[in-house]
Amino acid sequence: MDTARISIQDQEVDCPVTVGTEDEVAFDISKLRNTTGAITLDPGYANTGSCESGITFIDGEKGILRYRGYSIEDLAEHSSFLDVAYLLIYGELPTRDELDAFNLEITRHSLLHEDMKKFFEGYPASAPPMSVLSTIVSSLSAYYPSGNSDEEVNLNIIRLIAKLNTIAAFSYKKSIGQPYIYPRNDLSYAADFLHMMFAVPSEEYEVNDLIVRTLDMLLILHADHEQNCSTSTVRMVGSSGADLFSSISAGIGALSGPLHGGANTEVINMLEMIRQDGSNFQKYVAKAKDKNDPFRLMGFGHRVYKNFDPRARVIKKTADEVLGQLGIDDPLLDLAKQLERIALEDDYFRERGLYPNVDFYSGILYRAMGIPTNMFTVMFALGRLPGWIAQWVEMKNDPKTRINRPRQVYTGYNHREYIQIGRRANQN
Repeated sequence: MDTARISIQDQEVDCPVTVGTEDEVAFDISKLRNTTGAITLDPGYANTGSCESGITFIDGEKGILRYRGYSIEDLAEHSSFLDVAYLLIYGELPTRDELDAFNLEITRHSLLHEDMKKFFEGYPASAPPMSVLSTIVSSLSAYYPSGNSDEEVNLNIIRLIAKLNTIAAFSYKKSIGQPYIYPRNDLSYAADFLHMMFAVPSEEYEVNDLIVRTLDMLLILHADHEQNCSTSTVRMVGSSGADLFSSISAGIGALSGPLHGGANTEVINMLEMIRQDGSNFQKYVAKAKDKNDPFRLMGFGHRVYKNFDPRARVIKKTADEVLGQLGIDDPLLDLAKQLERIALEDDYFRERGLYPNVDFYSGILYRAMGIPTNMFTVMFALGRLPGWIAQWVEMKNDPKTRINRPRQVYTGYNHREYIQIGRRANQN
């Protein structure tokens, strides 16, 4: 099939068909409006491909997620977060020498300009960490030139990965009124973040290797997820020619919404509500099945996955291991397991593909690490950064990229005669 034909009244247009490497089929409607005067209407863009991309593949029916062809299960088990970041941004897994050089560059650029501490000082302690994260990232463009050469772009990529770790930790310290802890060159990316989060000047902070490995895994699982809300935002802003820092700042803003990056926070809030109601999870399962009840089981189902979210499988196994080894008895984990068991055994949930997603267990793991709820979305942003960067670079280098400009179907007033202000009361 080379073309798909669209007929509108007495007009026809042949749309070229594109088939992806995983046999995804799309037809190009770029000439539809000029030929027929018509546009497509697709609220939420659920059936619209905004680009061609070689970064991430998802098969929601089969529960498959791959970065650059590698399964998420293999990457989570065998790779480090910076290993995966390199893969997403540069297209291949690094050699040992390439990874060492990448790590060294990240380490060298992890400090923030001292003047930027004044920005943090200007925020109230109650400022949401995601708001701080977004605005500080945006301000990086005032400190570092946004040139278009490969060398300049790559240097800003390094700077952003290195500094977001520090910005995220500083935003937490600001929220609790503690002094900022500077990055250390002798620690890995995940270990350094934990050190900057939890160390205090008067005490020696010992980084727990198990928690470091778990955080590394969580960051990998969140590193990219195709054309989701925040990634599409990064590409849309970047299509205007906006620099990397401005585009990523916009993505952070999109991620901050409760229906996107805030979903695992909503899971924790739901589990806590059920616990305070006597842990009667059966009551809430029944409420979720009642179409007249507004209650929803948070963390179940996904816009893309109609099968089990592959990231949730990895996290569930890790959650059991981590909480067991740390000796943490979290009543919310027990509740989560009971809710999951009921849902997986219930035809109502199975028929609708409402399986636990990545958000269902990630919040519990973050709690086990001591990371507070208001930092959960920041953690999501930290993990998603390499994917955002890879998508921005791909968009920037694609010769077919045009400034994004969706159309609309207008449903407002037709032309109305203007009435002078002195006559309007009489007309009403």
